[in-house]
Amino acid sequence: MSKPLIIVESPAKTKTLKNFLGAKFDVEACMGHVRDLPKSNLGVDIHHGFQPKYVIKPERKHLLSHLKQISERAEAVYLATDPDREGEAIAWHLEQALKLKDAKRITFNEITHDAVAKALENPKTLNELLVEAQQARRILDRLVGYKLSPLLWSKVNRKNLSAGRVQSVAVRLICEREEEINSFVPEEYWSLTARLTKLDSEKAFSARLIKKDEKKFKIANEADVQQVIADLKDADYVVLDVQRKQQKRNPAPPFITSTLQQEASRKLGFSNKETMYIAQQLYEGIALGNEGEVGLITYMRTDSTRVAEEAVTQVRAFIQQEFGKEFLPSTPRQYKNKNTAQDAHEAIRPTSVFRKPEDVEQFLTKQQFRLYRLIWQRFVASQMEPALLDVVTVDIRAQNYTFRATGSTLKFPGFTILYTEGKDNGEEEEIEEQTIPDLSKDETLRLLELIPKQHFTEPPPRYTEATLVKALEEKGIGRPSTYATIISTIQDRKYVALKDRKFYPTKLGKLVNDLLVKHFPDIMDVTFTAGVETKLDEIEEGRIKRVDVLEDFWRQFERRLQDAECNIERVKIEPEATGETCPNCGRPLVVREGRSGEFVGCSGYPDCRYIAKYQKEIGVECPREGCDGHVVEKKSKKGRVFYGCDQYPKCNFVSWDKPLGRSCPECGSMLVEKKWRGRVTGIRCSNQHCKYREPLVEQPEAQAVSAS
Repeated sequence: MSKPLIIVESPAKTKTLKNFLGAKFDVEACMGHVRDLPKSNLGVDIHHGFQPKYVIKPERKHLLSHLKQISERAEAVYLATDPDREGEAIAWHLEQALKLKDAKRITFNEITHDAVAKALENPKTLNELLVEAQQARRILDRLVGYKLSPLLWSKVNRKNLSAGRVQSVAVRLICEREEEINSFVPEEYWSLTARLTKLDSEKAFSARLIKKDEKKFKIANEADVQQVIADLKDADYVVLDVQRKQQKRNPAPPFITSTLQQEASRKLGFSNKETMYIAQQLYEGIALGNEGEVGLITYMRTDSTRVAEEAVTQVRAFIQQEFGKEFLPSTPRQYKNKNTAQDAHEAIRPTSVFRKPEDVEQFLTKQQFRLYRLIWQRFVASQMEPALLDVVTVDIRAQNYTFRATGSTLKFPGFTILYTEGKDNGEEEEIEEQTIPDLSKDETLRLLELIPKQHFTEPPPRYTEATLVKALEEKGIGRPSTYATIISTIQDRKYVALKDRKFYPTKLGKLVNDLLVKHFPDIMDVTFTAGVETKLDEIEEGRIKRVDVLEDFWRQFERRLQDAECNIERVKIEPEATGETCPNCGRPLVVREGRSGEFVGCSGYPDCRYIAKYQKEIGVECPREGCDGHVVEKKSKKGRVFYGCDQYPKCNFVSWDKPLGRSCPECGSMLVEKKWRGRVTGIRCSNQHCKYREPLVEQPEAQAVSAS
C-alpha cells in the first residue's frame, strides 16, 4: 500500500520525523542540494536572460534515482526542506529533478509533533519569489567568483585564489582595520584618582578628577599631573553635589543567527561554523531516552526576534512558577526587528522552556549542552523583569578641581539572576560597582591618597569572529546564514589568519585586497554589497525582477573586468619564510609551490638547491599524552596525505585521518574527519571500538568562490 513521502535535507531530521509520524509516512533525506551550476563552466547564459544551466550533482545521482522510485509510488509528496530561501530552492530543485507534478510544500519552524502536524494539515505550494531571490544570489555569486578568480590566477603567482561578492568585502574590513592599527599614533594621558573616606569612617571609596575651573580637564603628561598634585596640597575635599537615581537594565532580545554566533564566540569560545553545526543538531533532533528524537530549538537561521504567542505564554508561566511573580513583567516583552530583517521565522528559542538544560544534559554532548543552555537562558531572561540598580553620583570640590565618584548597588536582580550578556573588547565599561557611603552636600571628607596613573590611547581592536559578524550585520553585508561559511572560506584561502582569536590579514590577503579595491571598487564597496542584499529582498517581495538586477550588475561588472584584464600587471608574491635557515648555506628557508604542491626550499635558489618536505600546520596540538608538539600535514612517498607530530622522531604520533582538535564526548579519544572516496563525509571517533559519529551538515553556500 502506498504511503505519503516526506523529503527533508538530513538523516537526523528523518529520525526525528519518524519518531512523531511512525509508519504512516515514508521519510527520506536528500542530503542538501541535488542540483547546482556545473563546475566545468560558467553555467549561466548571459545573453539569454542569465538563465542558469543546472546539472545534477554527481554524488546525488544514485540518491535521486532512489527518491524517484519512491516518489512515483507515493500517495503524495511533501517537500519539507528548511523554511528559508535556500530550503525553498532545494525543494524547487527536487521538484524539477524528480519531475513532481503535485508536490506539496510544508515548513515548520520547530521539529515538534504539533508543528509538524499543523504543517501537514496546511500544505502550500512552492514560493516562486523565494526561489527567484535564491537563484539571483547564486548567479551573482557565480558571475563574480567565476570571472574574478581566473583573473587573480593569471595576475598573481599563487594557486587556489578566489574572489567573492561577500568574502572579498569581509577581507577588506580586516585589511582596513589592520591599516588603522598600523597608522595609529598613541597619545599619552593621565588620570588622577582620590581615595576618600568620611571623617568618622575608615571605609574608602574612589573619585576621579574630571574638571578644572568647571571645565572638562585632560591631563596630558606626568609634569601636568604633578602640578595638579601640588595644587591640591592641603586642599579640603568637600561634597559639592549628590545625585541618586534608579537605573533599569533591560534584558537582551532572544537570539537571532548573528547574535547567537557572537555570544557563543564570547562566552563559549565556539567558532561560527561550530555554533551553526551544533545548533543544526539541536534543531533537527536529539534522542531523549524514552521520548525518542526531539527537536530542542527552533530554526537557527533567522534575523527576526519575533516569538510565537504560545511560546510567550509558556515562558511567562515558567517564569512565574520557577522564579516568582516579582520576576514576571505585567505584559509580555516585545522586541523590534531591524529594518533589514525578514520576519518569516521566529527568534531562536527552545521548543519547550519546561525542558530545562539540566533535564536533558545526560542526552547531549558537552558542546550541545553548553549551546542549548545558552539559548534557553537567553530566551527565558528575555521575558523577565529588568534589573534595578541604585546609582549614586557624587561631585567633590578640592580647590578649583572637581572629582566624581560613581557607584551602584543592585536593588533587584531581575533577569540577571539567570543571564547576563557577554561583552567584546573595547566596549564601554559599566558603572563601577563600588558602595558610596551616605554623603550630604557641603560635607567635608578625608583624603587618604592621590593615585596618578599613566595611560595611552589605544587603536581600534582587531576583529574577532564575534565582532566581524557584528560588523557584517551592521553594514548589511551578506545574510546571517552565510557568515559562518564566509569566515571559514577567507581562512581556508589564507587571506586572513586567526591568532589568539583575532583576525590578521596575511601578505596574500593584503595583496589581493589591494588589487580588487583598485580595479573593482563597486564589488569591494560596502554600500554596494549591502545594496545587493536589499535588491535580493525586493525580488523576494515581488517588487523587482531577477533579470533586471542581474543585467544592472553585469553591465558595470563586465566593463570593470575588461579594464582589469588590460591594466592589472602581473604580481609576484615573495615566498613565505619558514623562520628556519638552510642547513647547506645558512640562507632563509621559504615555502615554494611545485607541481605536487608546497615544499620547503632555499631562498638562495638557483645557487642553492636544498629542498625538504613542507609540513603544513593544521592548528591542532598533538594528542599524544606528554607531547607539546603540533600536528602537521605531510605526504607519503606515494603522495598520500597523512598527519603526524612535528616533534618526530621524538614523538611518533601518526594518522591517515585529519585530527580536529576535539575529544569524543563518549570516550574522550580524538575526533577525526571521516572520508569516503576522497570526500569528507562526517566526523568520527578515532577509537575503533567507539561508535560515536557526527554527520557533516551541508551549509548554505555563501558564494561561488572559485572556478575549475
